[in-house]
Amino acid sequence: MSNVITEAKIFSCTQSRSVAEKIAESYGSKLGNVITSTYSDGEFQPSFEESVRGSRVFIIGSTHPGSDHLMELLLMLDAAKRASARHITAVIPYYGWARQDRKDKPRVPIAAKLIAKMLETAGATRIITMDLHADQIQGFFEKPVDHLFASTIFLPYLRSLELDNLTIASPDMGGSKRAYAYSKAMESDVVICYKQRAKANVISHMELIGNVEGKNVVLVDDMVDTAGTLTKAADVMMERGAKSVRAICTHPVLSGEAYERIENSKLLELIVTDSIPMRQESKKIRVVSCAELFADVMSRVHNNRSISSKFII
Repeated sequence: MSNVITEAKIFSCTQSRSVAEKIAESYGSKLGNVITSTYSDGEFQPSFEESVRGSRVFIIGSTHPGSDHLMELLLMLDAAKRASARHITAVIPYYGWARQDRKDKPRVPIAAKLIAKMLETAGATRIITMDLHADQIQGFFEKPVDHLFASTIFLPYLRSLELDNLTIASPDMGGSKRAYAYSKAMESDVVICYKQRAKANVISHMELIGNVEGKNVVLVDDMVDTAGTLTKAADVMMERGAKSVRAICTHPVLSGEAYERIENSKLLELIVTDSIPMRQESKKIRVVSCAELFADVMSRVHNNRSISSKFII
């Protein structure tokens, strides 16, 4: 049997076309040809317009709501499997539905586990993703998972700001591990916000654990949805005497009134990746591309090289 490594083929789902083009360019390749036919009732059918038989195939697609984004990725995985691709890697910059990673009350689904099984059933033989909402989601898969950290992108930018009296903050208790990791890398202090919710996306109360007076604070989180938590945390910190408040959030979900909240908030800036396409521009939001990170890891995976250097925190 030949040990020659054949050229990998990269394809994109519709919703991730922008970041996929950047990934392919950084990889040194072009996106493969996919045509999606749509029926009048909204049903759609992706079709690979080139042979993938015996190839390693990378299919790039974030699974943020609506559900058509997930469905398109599943259909493309199934199509690649039925076209006899040798290896099928689902490259998921943002793994959506990940907040449902456990039963927090009776009679609810564990959606993150369900979707993991769906991806494997559809044909994925490997998963590459970034900043999962909870690290243990990796255990929902029976296939290899490469869980990348956006810190490899954000830390160089954070150092370039050369902030004095830097303090890293977590907007909630669940993100404390991430905040401590950033604070260790930056050799800075850390503070934690404790919040109570009246219901999903609605904060009833927030307290600050730690001192931020005279500090340049950087909030870190895996995602920003309605921006209610971030903007509330920024308000609390400025009231407690913080010099400035920035936020680093990997995935810019930015639903509902998020853009308006950010524009009207005391946040100096919000730094995000392009794992999800932005609905609109904002002078307060800076986008740092994750394309080089994914392209490098995809190349290492294809050539059977170590990727441990990409796991900074």
